[in-house]
This record gives sequence, C-alpha cells and structure tokens, in this order.
Amino acid sequence: MKHRMFYLAAAALLIVLGLGVRRYSSGLPPLISVHAGDALWAAMVYCGFRALLVGRSKLAALMAALMFSFAIEFSQLYQAEWINGVRATTVGALIMGHGFLAVDLIRYFIGCAAAFFIDRLCAGGGSPRTIRRQ
Repeated sequence: MKHRMFYLAAAALLIVLGLGVRRYSSGLPPLISVHAGDALWAAMVYCGFRALLVGRSKLAALMAALMFSFAIEFSQLYQAEWINGVRATTVGALIMGHGFLAVDLIRYFIGCAAAFFIDRLCAGGGSPRTIRRQ
C-alpha cells in the first residue's frame, strides 16, 4: 500500500505541474511551454499504471503507459459528435485532447521514459544494464 500511495502522490504532483505549465505558459521558455505539458501528462499516466500494477515490473508499467498514451492520441483521429462532446468538457480535454499531432507521440515517449528512469533511480536500480530485470 505504501508504494501505491507513493505513485498516486507522484501522479498528483505531476497533475499540478502540468496544470501549472498550462496556466503559466506565457511566462515559460517556449521549449517548456510547448512540450512539457504532454510529457508531464504521460509521466502521470506512467505513475498511474505503477499504482495499478504495483506488483508488476516497472517495464510493464512503462509499456502500458505508452500503449495507453498512444491509444489516446490515435483516438483523436476519430471525430464523432458524441466524443467531441466529451472532449469539449474540461476533464475530457485534459484526458483525451482535441486533435492528433504526431509530435505528441514523441512527447509521450519522453515523458514515460523519464518517469521510468526516475522511478528506477529512486528504487536504486539506476544501472542501464539492469533494465531487462526491471
């Protein structure tokens, strides 16, 4: 339970950071304001999967987070009226986005990978040679 709470707290922190990037984007450097929100969102998804899959490997959570993030992005190619209605809400927009952007896939990969490696470092498994065992 302790590990699950840690990942949920990390996800909550990432939500706050992501909303902060969105809110204060005009005062941030363009590299941060343009790219950080999506990377933070994907890192939050990774933490969510770690909380759900706490008994599984970090690599399993990484793969699940990447698949989920990519699925959400590709779902934006579907533009039916009912789903656009969901996307028009604040929560729907934050979770599902609005339009497909291929660059978002790169941002998601970077966010998930960063969260994975930070997770490994925090757990004391920082050596790149031990990734296969995680």
